[in-house]
Amino acid sequence: MNNFWTNIVRYPRFFISSMIGLVLVILTPFRNLFKTPKLRWFLIVLSLIFIISLYLIILNMVGL
Repeated sequence: MNNFWTNIVRYPRFFISSMIGLVLVILTPFRNLFKTPKLRWFLIVLSLIFIISLYLIILNMVGL
């Protein structure tokens, strides 16, 4: 029974480290785009368009 609780205690640490690894793997190509000045502006504009679109969608979903 002691082994069971040891595994239960380890699970949150495994979950957090897995999520951090997933985020790092997903963000690595975007970090590489920042190395080229022309692609840097493209990524910044694309990010702004994404954030503004997300804001407008959530605003319309709430009904304000």
